[in-house]
Amino acid sequence: MKQKKKLGMVISFGFIGLLAGIGTANAVLRFDTEVQAKEEQPLLTDFIEEHQTEIVQVVSENIEQQQQSEIVYDGLTLEELTAKLNRVLKSTLSGTGNSFATYSLESGVDPYIAVAIVLEETGCNSGTCSRLVRECNNVGGMKGTNTCGKSAYAGFSSLDEGIKQFISNLSRNYFASGLTTPELINTKYASSKTWATKVNRYIEKIRAS
Repeated sequence: MKQKKKLGMVISFGFIGLLAGIGTANAVLRFDTEVQAKEEQPLLTDFIEEHQTEIVQVVSENIEQQQQSEIVYDGLTLEELTAKLNRVLKSTLSGTGNSFATYSLESGVDPYIAVAIVLEETGCNSGTCSRLVRECNNVGGMKGTNTCGKSAYAGFSSLDEGIKQFISNLSRNYFASGLTTPELINTKYASSKTWATKVNRYIEKIRAS
């Protein structure tokens, strides 16, 4: 009870957490001490020093909850967007919705387009994922120097790394150049003239999921 009273006192003194972000290990703390009586300052300082770890954890959790309630794309929170993507990501890609959502939003890539391309390239939505996904963690048919077996396609150390590099490729080589729709991406990404149509069908499937 005594500790809860002290914590309540700290909060009443204007405890504010600032500058927390995804992947940030520490919160920057600011205390409004102007309303405090001078004789109470040593007590507050002692309490802060004694419970610094707990205070940082509480603030970080509060900020994380606020971030989870923020709209990030298409009227959805990050949690809702992740759930929507997970409903169409199957087989080897099951449960990777958060990686696709987070990396896409961080890189300025449309997450629906990114996942739709993956579904078209890998077959993961309708059955077993392609060998490139299963054996080389290559989710977008990317070619590279770190090859998958004897092929010209790139291999990655983990599925998450493969997703990250795929999103990075879309960001750098397509979205950054104004190629932000399946039709525009088609001109550089695939030789098939019907590729964009197939990707758009997957986008509609994602929206409806």
